[in-house]
Amino acid sequence: MLESIEKFIQKTNMISAGDVIGVGFSGGSDSMALLHYLANNMQKLDIEVVAIHIDHGIRENSYIDADFAKEKAKELGIRFYKFRVDAPKIAKEKNVSIETAARDARYGVFKTLLKKGVVDKIALAHHMQDQAETILMHIFRGSGVAGAKGMEPIRDNVYIRPMLTTSKEEILQYLDENNLDYREDETNVDITYNRNFVRNVIMKNVLTRWPNAIKSIASFGQAVSEDDEYINKNIYDDAIIIEGDEVKIPTSYFLYDRPIITRILFKAFKSIGITKDIERKHFDMILDLAQNLENGKKVSLPFNATAVKEYYYISITNKNKEEMVLNEPFKCGEFDVEGFGKVITKRVKDFEPKDGVLFLDYRKVPKTAIWRFRKDGDVFEKFGGGTKKLKSYLIDKKIPLRQRNLLPVLADGNEVYAIAGVEISEKARVDNVPTAYMIEVKK
Repeated sequence: MLESIEKFIQKTNMISAGDVIGVGFSGGSDSMALLHYLANNMQKLDIEVVAIHIDHGIRENSYIDADFAKEKAKELGIRFYKFRVDAPKIAKEKNVSIETAARDARYGVFKTLLKKGVVDKIALAHHMQDQAETILMHIFRGSGVAGAKGMEPIRDNVYIRPMLTTSKEEILQYLDENNLDYREDETNVDITYNRNFVRNVIMKNVLTRWPNAIKSIASFGQAVSEDDEYINKNIYDDAIIIEGDEVKIPTSYFLYDRPIITRILFKAFKSIGITKDIERKHFDMILDLAQNLENGKKVSLPFNATAVKEYYYISITNKNKEEMVLNEPFKCGEFDVEGFGKVITKRVKDFEPKDGVLFLDYRKVPKTAIWRFRKDGDVFEKFGGGTKKLKSYLIDKKIPLRQRNLLPVLADGNEVYAIAGVEISEKARVDNVPTAYMIEVKK
């Protein structure tokens, strides 16, 4: 049994009861161990597990891997989804490496499955050795603290890595103990790929001198992550304005020490959907723009993004950003909204007022109501009476624009019955009823 997986899942709370977990399943040793472990612990974790196999179109005999993966999923009694993408073609069209093209195509498939509600989360089989290699690769490319942290256990609230603290030795032992066979991709030894070069050349030599290097590098990444998290919690950045695909940072923020500026920029990039390929040189360019260049000057950034100096702000625009979509049914349970927090709905008998908690009579809310973001034409009947346009109500409550755009609202048509973390409509008032719904927001 892989105790490290069980402990890590409990520590990070990466899996919730009722989750449908899609496992990225290549048929290799790592994904075989993860799929088998989760599939055999479905009842204990109260989840459903499905296998997702993606043929990247790189090898002629890749269909053999697909058939193998399908058979293994059948043996485990779980659903199997197979997709084929053309990574070489994508690489040529976008002028990127095959590694990057394959990754982008893979995550495109995952994103589609998540959006369609086929799965709630995607489990990836990255382990401790992968983490150490990733940290080194990021450092080699010129990344700062963000890269030195390595991969996150949970990303965007939907991508999870249950084996991130599990060693390769533990995985192979688990496969042996459970008599599990697997298929290894022959391209894993091709050192023209960056990760293979790090694994088969650099790490191979490092481990002959420092046998505990993998664990040490991974521990370093964890320490960096903890320090970074602490500093981020103590940064004042309330004056940043987020509007759709654009984020505006006051030029006064660029008077801070560089470690603070860097973290503010990372937050700003993340808010407009840029989470990779931002390096120290890009921070240098933006810092120079803010401190030395005149109004109207701009610099080009990865992903077709640009930074422009506009009087008292540096405006960063991501033209490729996908608009965030929220469409959650109104029921007991929970869901996450990036940049806002977790919305939890429970049926309760105790209606004692609490900070940040709302109570409403679910019987007064139409069954067709959903959680979504606000839109033009929304109206809201204030608690105690008086109908207003939702936009006007939120302005009266002095809620900043960047927060208004992330507020989940419970609505049917243009009628809003609740604003998460803010207020419920008079139309959903709790009267003399034995039970009601409690809506809580956790940041």
